Amino acid sequence: MQQEHVPPPTAAPLTKEKATELAAMFKQELESVVQFWIQHSPDREHGGFFTCLERDGSVYDKDKFVWLQNREIWLMSELYNHYEKRPVFLEMATLGANFMKEHGRAESGDWYFALNQQGRPLVAPYNIFSDCFACMAFSAYANATQQQWAREIAAEAYSHILARQENPKGKWSKGVPGTRPSRALALPMILVNLCMELTSHLTECHVPGDEQVAQRFGLSPAQTQAKIASLLEMLFRDFVDPQSHLMHEHIMQTPEDQDTYDGRLVNPGHTLETCWFTVEAAKTLEGPEYAAVRSRAIEQACELALNTLRFGWDSQNGGIFYFMDMKGHSPQQLEWDQKLWWVHVEALIACIVCFRETRRPVFWDWYQRIHQYTFSHFPDPQGGGEWFGYLNREGRPLLSAKGGKWKGCFHVPRGMFRLANIFSDFAKSL
Repeated sequence: MQQEHVPPPTAAPLTKEKATELAAMFKQELESVVQFWIQHSPDREHGGFFTCLERDGSVYDKDKFVWLQNREIWLMSELYNHYEKRPVFLEMATLGANFMKEHGRAESGDWYFALNQQGRPLVAPYNIFSDCFACMAFSAYANATQQQWAREIAAEAYSHILARQENPKGKWSKGVPGTRPSRALALPMILVNLCMELTSHLTECHVPGDEQVAQRFGLSPAQTQAKIASLLEMLFRDFVDPQSHLMHEHIMQTPEDQDTYDGRLVNPGHTLETCWFTVEAAKTLEGPEYAAVRSRAIEQACELALNTLRFGWDSQNGGIFYFMDMKGHSPQQLEWDQKLWWVHVEALIACIVCFRETRRPVFWDWYQRIHQYTFSHFPDPQGGGEWFGYLNREGRPLLSAKGGKWKGCFHVPRGMFRLANIFSDFAKSL
C-alpha cells in the first residue's frame, strides 16, 4: 500500500447521549434535503423530475437522466415504505413512476440513459445501471402501492440485467473484443445492493400473484440469497489485490494488463460503498449453509474499509480522494483529487457499519474524522437544504449547482436516512 497516513485516534467514545444526538441530527438533515427536491424537482407538466438545479433550486437544464429519475422514485418510495406514510412521498414516487413507465424503455426492454423533458430518448440504452436503478425503483414502488404492474417492470428489468451481466454494454461497447478483456467492480457491487433490496421487498410485498412473478424471473428468496452469497465470494476473491489489500476497479486477465491505468485504478468511494453493501447483504443470508460466507464477508469488508480509509485520506487537506493509483502513480483522471459528496456519505455509512459489527475504536475514530470534514464542507445552510457536490482538493466548492447529470435525490438522503436509523439503534442498545 503506497499511502499510509493514519491520523491519531480521537478520545470521545460513542455514548447513548451522542447516538441520540446524531440520530436527531441526521433526521433533521434528511428532512431538509428531501424538502429541497420535493419543492424544486417535480415536472408538473410532463412528469418525472428535474435534476439540473441551481443553488436556489431553479432549473438550468430540462433533460432527464434515467439513473436519477429511477433513483428518486426509489428514494421517495423508500421513505413512504420505511420512514413515514406521508402522502407527498407517494405523490412524488408516482409522478416519476408513471413517466418512466411510459418513456424509460426501448422496444428491447432495456432502459435508456437520457430523455428530453417530454420523454423522447436522447441517449441509447447502453448503460446497464439504468436497468439496475429501474429494478430498485419499481420494486420499492410496488411495495408502496401494491401495484402488480410495478412488480412486473422490476422483475423484467432484473431479468435483463442477468441476461446482460457478462457483456453489460453489448453492441455499445467501445472496446475492441479480445485485446484486453476486463471486468468492472461497478456491476457486481450494484448487484449486491440490488439483491439485498429485492430480498427485503420480497418479504414485504403482498401483491396478488407476486410469488408467480418472482419465480418466473428468478426472484424467489432462495434465488436472491444464493446470488448474494456468490457475489460476496467473487468480490473478495477476484477484486481485492493480495499485495496492497485494496480493491481494483477493473480486473484484467494478465499481470501485464493489470499494470495499466485501468488495472491500477482505485476508487475509494466505490470501495467503501461496496464494504457496507457487503456487510448488510451478508447479514440477510439465513441458514447454516451460509454461516461461513456471512462471517467471512463481514470480516473481509471491515478490513478492506480500514485499508481504503488509510489509503484514500488526504492527510494534507482532509477528505477522501476521488480516484487513486494503486501503486502511487499519477491517475489518468484529471479530477482525481476532488472531494465528492457521495464518497463522503458512503464513507460515513461504511465506518459506522463496521464499528457496529466489530466495536473496534478505530472505526469510530474514522467516523468522527470523516463526519467533521463532511459537515464542515458539503452542507450549504444558505442554499436551501441540498449539499454541494464537488469540492476542490482544498475543500472549496467547484460548482454551486445542487444537482445535474450525475447528482440527484439519492446519496445524501439515502445516507441521512440510513445513518439516522443506525444511530437510533445505537441509542437503544448502548
